[in-house]
Order: sequence, then structure tokens, then C-alpha cells
Amino acid sequence: MKILFIGGTGTISAAISRLLLRSGHDLYLLNRGKRNDVLPEGAHYLLADIEDEDKAAGLIKDLDFDCVVDFIAFVPEQLQRDYRLFNEKTKQFIFISSASVYQKPLSEYRITEATPLANPYWQYSRNKIECEDYLMKLYREKGFPVTIVRPSYTYDERKVPLAVHGTQGTWSVVKRIADGKPVIIHGDGTALWTMTHNSDFAKGFVGLLGNIRALGEAVQITSDETLTWNQIYQCIAKAVNRPLKAVHVSSEFLAAAGPYNFYGGLLGDKAVSAVFDNTKLKRLVPGFVAIKRFDEGVKETIDYILDHPEYQQEDPEFDAWTDKIIETMQLAAKKIKFNENYEI
Repeated sequence: MKILFIGGTGTISAAISRLLLRSGHDLYLLNRGKRNDVLPEGAHYLLADIEDEDKAAGLIKDLDFDCVVDFIAFVPEQLQRDYRLFNEKTKQFIFISSASVYQKPLSEYRITEATPLANPYWQYSRNKIECEDYLMKLYREKGFPVTIVRPSYTYDERKVPLAVHGTQGTWSVVKRIADGKPVIIHGDGTALWTMTHNSDFAKGFVGLLGNIRALGEAVQITSDETLTWNQIYQCIAKAVNRPLKAVHVSSEFLAAAGPYNFYGGLLGDKAVSAVFDNTKLKRLVPGFVAIKRFDEGVKETIDYILDHPEYQQEDPEFDAWTDKIIETMQLAAKKIKFNENYEI
């Protein structure tokens, strides 16, 4: 197949690109060419910022595609641009949405594609919902061949997936565990969550390309393995061969404490259990199965980062903030501690 990716170097898209090229597909990547370290060999490169619509239109003027995938659209206006560029030029258009669009709080802990879409906590998610609405209207009214894909937390070898971290990434949290320092786990750590390795995601995604039964559909792609956040952090501690020193702090407190934007990312996403039913994906892509267990995948990620110092991004500000939050919680506990002889 002849496929165009808008983007192509992110956590999800890089894995899909590699799989497609290994399978002999004709892959075009339209991006700014800023991340040459992850650009796959064998692809055709169209160097442009997609926001420069005239330049992008010139690059694709004589090209048609079996599928176009936009990995970097976040608001409806960007999809309006995509429609102008690719209407009549592709047999399928795939939009990468997000599993964070599902209702918060959930009315049923098992999430399917039929779960209502509503997220009052996170503008990012509401924008994605508007994008989905716009595309489905195009499908219904104009026959635009849309498929919507909803990933949850997907990780690769370059970043350890975590919930509470600063603006410089997650390595500072891993380093705290390795150094024997306490780390924050939101809530009581028992919320269920699903981590998906990008190699598994890629297999499910490729099965949707050119799949006529996927047109007009929204499909989630995740692992079937569900862990609590306590188990997730335990896997990371095991990978660095250190005991986990966890301090549990309510998500509401973390969101209120600032300066980090935990309101959307926690209350609107990771504080809520995420258990996905992938029946629809398996019906569309028979034989799909996610095989990368999280404890194995995160160990591979940590080993890779240890061998590549450029991904060991420390975050002194977040480190100091973590210490302050933990100290505040400990002081509060001491202040309100009941007399040990108190009886109920």
C-alpha cells in the first residue's frame, strides 16, 4: 500500500513506520525533519510543516494514497485543513484520537468504543472529541473515508511511562527510585491502568490500514494486561533493582498544589481506572494479540535509557517539588496524629 504519515517520528508512529517498511509498504512521511535520529530508512520524505498548507499541497499535488494518517492533529481546524488537502486523494483517512476522551468518571469500569465521550477535566480531551465529531460528520454527509484510532498510554524504549512527573520527562522519577528516594504515587495506587508497548500497538494499527470494515469506525488499541499503579511502580523498582519507597498523595491534592498541570492529566485521565475491552479491534484484525508484558517492556526501556545518556533528562525543579510535597504530607500526618491510646 501507498501510505502517508503526517508526523511519523513519535512514540506510536515510529513503531508503525518501522513495521510497514519491513513489510514492504510504500511509506511517505510529511514532517519538518527535526528528528533525524528516529527517521526510518526506506521511507520517502516530504519536508514541510503541515501548518504551511500551500507548501504541503504542492508536495502532494501529483500523489494519491491508499491511506493518510494524521498523528499530530489536536483541534478541528487542523482536520479541516486535512480535508482540504486529502479529500479525493486517499481511500482512507485515519485520525489519532485518545482514550482520554472517554467519560470521567466512568459509569462502567470496562471501556469499549461505545463508552460515552465526556471529559470535563481536560481541554485536550474535549478538543479530541470535537475532532472526532467533525470527522464523523464528514463521513456521514460526504463519504470521507474516516477511521478513528484511540490509543491509551503507549510507550517505547525512550521513555518510562509514569503518571506523576515534571516537564522534563519521567527519568527523574526513575532516578529517585534508583537512588533510594521516596516517590509519589497518586491516590492509593490501586486504580487500574493499561500500558501498551508501541510494538504491540503497531501490529493492531497496521491491521486497520486498508481495512474496509474499519471505515466510519472508532477503534481503541491497547494491551489486555491491566495493572494497578502500585504494580506499575513496583515493576520499575524491580527493573532498577531497588526497593520502592512510595508515598501516596491524593490526585486532587496534587492537582491543587501546582505548578504542574495535573488537573487534566490526573483527574481527567490517569487517576481513573482504564480497563479496555479490545473485542472490536480483534474482530477487525483477527489474530491481534499484545504480547509485551509490562515488566519486560519497562525493563527493556530502562536498559536502553541507561545505554543512551541523552535520554537521562534530570529535573531538579520537580525533584525539589517532590521532596516538598512528601515533607508536607508527613508534617500534616504528625500534626493530626491521634493519641496512641485513643479508642473508638
